[in-house]
Amino acid sequence: MQPYDFLVARRSTPARQLGEPGPDATQLQRLLAAAIRVPDHGKLAPWRLLLIRGEARRQLGAALAELHRRKDPAVAAAQLDKDRERFAFAPLAIAVIARLAPDHPKIPLQEQLLSAGCVAYNLLLGAQALGFGAQWLTGWAAYDGDAARLFGLAEHERIVGFVHVGTPRETAPERPRPPLEGIVRDWVPPVEPA
Repeated sequence: MQPYDFLVARRSTPARQLGEPGPDATQLQRLLAAAIRVPDHGKLAPWRLLLIRGEARRQLGAALAELHRRKDPAVAAAQLDKDRERFAFAPLAIAVIARLAPDHPKIPLQEQLLSAGCVAYNLLLGAQALGFGAQWLTGWAAYDGDAARLFGLAEHERIVGFVHVGTPRETAPERPRPPLEGIVRDWVPPVEPA
């Protein structure tokens, strides 16, 4: 497949449709090495990766369900089941964590965050290039302060997303994309008042 064709064929495989096998050790190293080849103004490497695999997936799901139950005793049982199963399908989930330097004298916070977002996107592309399916998800655990402690986040870190990687059990669904004419315009200089 030509590189352009590969890019326009990119699609997410729902995490619930991902199963074994996941990347082996060599494939994982290749995936991670490709993931960090992103724009990085100032060479800050404002990101790190946390691998969630094996039995740790179920342990994390149980911990998130318990955290959710403590925070909201009235939470529905179905939601707690969803929390428990959140990482149970794909054999590998990668938490992409932005390591932000909010007071950096040169590199704006947004550029640091976008660099971490590019790592997550490269994980999607890399997984597909290696023959796997992947999906980038967040959910409440990506934004919750107590969950941040569960993931071992430092004060200036935040989760950009969880990239689930595995073998697709079925063909990834296509979705409609916006027509370019609805989202692309030429810049026109503003008219100066007379």
